Amino acid sequence: MNFADFSIKHRLIIYILTVLSLIYGYMVYEKMGKLQDPEFTIKDALIITNYPGASAKEVEKEVTNKLEDKIQELQYVKRIKSKSSAGQSIITVRMKDKYKYKELQQIWDELRKKLRDVTPTLPPRAKAPYVYDDFGDVYGITLAVYGDEYSYDEIRDYVTFLKKELILVDGVGKVTTFAEQQRALFVEIKNETLAKLGINKNYIIKELYLKNMIPNSGSVHVGKEFVSIRMQSVKNIDELRNIAIKGPHNTSQILLKDIATVRDSYRDPASEILQYDGHNAVAIGISTIKGGNVVAMGKLIDEKLKELDSQKPLGIQIGVISHQAKDVVKAIDSFMINLAGAVGIVVFVLLIFMGLRSGLIIGFVLLVTIMATFIFLPSLNIMLERISLGALIIALGMLVDNAIVVVDGILVRINRGIDAQKAAAEVTKQTSMPLLAATIIAILAFGAIGLSQDNTGEYTNSLFYVVMISLGLSWITAMTLTPILAVEFLKPSKKKNDDNSEYNSLFYRLYATLLKYSINFRYITVLLAIAIFAAALMNFKHVKHSFFPDSSRPQIIVDYWMPQGTSINATSKTIESLTKKVQKINGVQHISTAIGSGMLRFILTYSPEKPNSSYAQMLIDVNNYHESDRIIKEIQAIANNNYPDLNAYGRKFILGPGDGGKIQVKIFGKDSDKLRAYEKKVLEIFRASPYAKGIRSDWRSRVKVIRPVINDEVANLNGLTRDDIARAIMDTYQGRLVGAYRDGTELIPIYIRSPQEERNDVKNLDNIHIFSPVVGKMIPLKQMVMKYETVFEDDIIQKYNRKRAVTIHADPIQGKLGNDVLFDVKDKIEDIKFEPGYYIEWHGQYKDSRDAQKPIIESVPLFMILMILIVIALFSSIKKMLIIWLTLPFALIGVVIGLLTMNLPFGFMSLLGFLSLSGMLIKNAIVLIDEITLENEVYKKPLNVAIFNSGLNRLRAVSMAALTTALGMIPLVNDAFFSSMAVVIIFGLMVATVLIMILVPVYYSIFYKCDNITDSTYKS
Repeated sequence: MNFADFSIKHRLIIYILTVLSLIYGYMVYEKMGKLQDPEFTIKDALIITNYPGASAKEVEKEVTNKLEDKIQELQYVKRIKSKSSAGQSIITVRMKDKYKYKELQQIWDELRKKLRDVTPTLPPRAKAPYVYDDFGDVYGITLAVYGDEYSYDEIRDYVTFLKKELILVDGVGKVTTFAEQQRALFVEIKNETLAKLGINKNYIIKELYLKNMIPNSGSVHVGKEFVSIRMQSVKNIDELRNIAIKGPHNTSQILLKDIATVRDSYRDPASEILQYDGHNAVAIGISTIKGGNVVAMGKLIDEKLKELDSQKPLGIQIGVISHQAKDVVKAIDSFMINLAGAVGIVVFVLLIFMGLRSGLIIGFVLLVTIMATFIFLPSLNIMLERISLGALIIALGMLVDNAIVVVDGILVRINRGIDAQKAAAEVTKQTSMPLLAATIIAILAFGAIGLSQDNTGEYTNSLFYVVMISLGLSWITAMTLTPILAVEFLKPSKKKNDDNSEYNSLFYRLYATLLKYSINFRYITVLLAIAIFAAALMNFKHVKHSFFPDSSRPQIIVDYWMPQGTSINATSKTIESLTKKVQKINGVQHISTAIGSGMLRFILTYSPEKPNSSYAQMLIDVNNYHESDRIIKEIQAIANNNYPDLNAYGRKFILGPGDGGKIQVKIFGKDSDKLRAYEKKVLEIFRASPYAKGIRSDWRSRVKVIRPVINDEVANLNGLTRDDIARAIMDTYQGRLVGAYRDGTELIPIYIRSPQEERNDVKNLDNIHIFSPVVGKMIPLKQMVMKYETVFEDDIIQKYNRKRAVTIHADPIQGKLGNDVLFDVKDKIEDIKFEPGYYIEWHGQYKDSRDAQKPIIESVPLFMILMILIVIALFSSIKKMLIIWLTLPFALIGVVIGLLTMNLPFGFMSLLGFLSLSGMLIKNAIVLIDEITLENEVYKKPLNVAIFNSGLNRLRAVSMAALTTALGMIPLVNDAFFSSMAVVIIFGLMVATVLIMILVPVYYSIFYKCDNITDSTYKS
């Protein structure tokens, strides 16, 4: 089928489809979902199990191990990580990469069933495991509500009001809160008072429990009616204070307020605290529905908040922690500017080198191709985000390749006096199959990305689909719309059109001379190319290596660790003091501080830290992301100089998946003491490295534990158990939950404890009194405790795939990459002599990069075979296939030059760039070999003449295709995410294109043994 003939005969249909593509494509673009980063499924779930009073080792042995055994029975599990800490087990289970969002919902249900089966086997005081399967939800809009003149209750009331209003906004999926303090009633009783009165504390607890229960009085027949008899529970706190408590020997009654202080306060200590610019706050997180348009939702949220502003109490403020809608608008606007700039560059180059008419035709076809691409993206669940828009820019230069070949071929024939319609028919007939094969090969070069199923592959695979759609459409428009426009608008050149006139320019003469000598000295040429390639290969070791680059987001993260075991109140006090100093740093706008745990997940690539009272994290908005390094350096200096107990390290956000330090080494083994010994050695090596900062162990330091040594004989004589003693100690210090008070629809927990002056002094242990049922009076605790021992124990025990593992984290200092640290410490750490059963594994970016590259590298052979088969099928020749593939390795020359010149690392995006570069080069080589075949086999010219002429014939098309692709990538050079990929393509393509235009003819002359080029060899 001749596409040109068909299109010209049915041009009206082609024009209508073109107009519809432009209009509908624009409409789809306006309505498409918009995100900052592409969606990828976080395949993790958290299983949280509380075991009050247990040590980390007891939690590990009695809870974590049992749960892990059961979880491992699921065939979907890829990895299990666990953190056993005092009183709590947190297990993070990750499912295999192949499972997507819809499948995971069923998997989480199966996980819950497994855990329900094992729950009865857990220790008596262990709570039922809770599965947190929406761990990956992203709250793209996170707001901080604060007001210094308002209590947490008043702020919470307003937050509750906002939640009810915001959940109704179109496009909102979830609304949740962070750092919402829980109201609690504390009944504080002095041990001395109880001892003097001889009151059994259990009487108080029983009365509090019963008075707050809803009594069931049943019903009574009254005539024809059956009327309920309903008594009320305690109405208010004053009534609670007036509860009567039985005195000693049941001979008297004492009011609760006479022996205790009842405080209406908040749970102490808090589990998490949020501060916004130093003000105590509550965060509201708002997520969009899956596949939703976060920009549209963000606008509606802003409008709703403006509408509700009149109902906001005077003095309450709403600060912005993260507003993804605004970030997305900025990112998309920036990318659209880049895209428009790339289109402008490509069209300008075409106008300069191909003439006004040819340039405008190709530019218009490019516009149609881009707009038509938008039409197909929603059907593949692709939204406008960093990767998909970047893919359009990457594909941009390739999109004009097919049109350039067609227009160039038609223009050459028109200039030779051939009728335009005949020229169009001849060119499309000749080039349709070669260009189709070359286009498919260019698409297949990105295929490994489309097949990758891990998080990194899922994060970047829209790149493949966008390239596939756009390149496929570029071939269709090149075969249909382009010939029509060429016939309509291309005119013969007014210059003299003899056989050689168009090749008399300096550009062609230089190439002709170079090509002549390269073919005549073909073996020297190949050896010279191999020598240059070898030099590039040797210099590749000087190229830096990285995984994903840092983000240009104008926000930084600073993590703070106090010594393990520090109370959240002490951590908060230190951070409050530090915040005042950080606020004075030039360039700092806002500071959002989470104390006790990480924030809500406000962007997909952020991983919140698990709960820990000694941990705090600042999210700092900066005026300009270029100032981030300076601000991080100043913050770390302030922390180091003023707070010696504080481990502080700042970092930028990364563009892509990641978790923890960039450099991580795990030490595996059974015995915690031996693990600690190896941990010390590894930490010393990291601390000696001049490139490392933020060095920390996930087991943290051991903590002090006071261990009462009980005299069981005395305790038994007094009718007391260890549990009675433990409760008495808890009642004195931390406080014990004894009931709940109903305040409207809210249930407020009631805790019993001692007053602050007793709680804050550990010496009061000896003053604790316990009611003895045997002697009928209060007796001091010191009678049953022989002594108190202070021991140090692990407060955290981490496991990886059910094996104990200590992980050392570190990050590179400013100006260095993760690999700089890795190469500095790797050999030293691996030289440590580990006894049998103890070993290390490298994780962090080292493992992430290998895991991300592994599925891509494994699938590359498949796509290479497909490319080879396509080339063989196209030319029916093994030799021609070898000629093409032997030129590909030389692309590395330009890649090394580019990365070293621009001082950029070779990472995951660089690898994708190299794969795409391969497809582009194969495409150009196919076009050149197809022309040689045509000249030699169809036009029956001598092989040396055919090779020489084909180089001249395709010089403009191939060089223009390479030039437009390379120059179209320029806007991405300054983009943090795509810069290394852009440089790989630009430098690799420019150098490799020169080599292809030389090496392909040289290889052809070697494989087919053609004669030398002489002065009598002319274009014919």
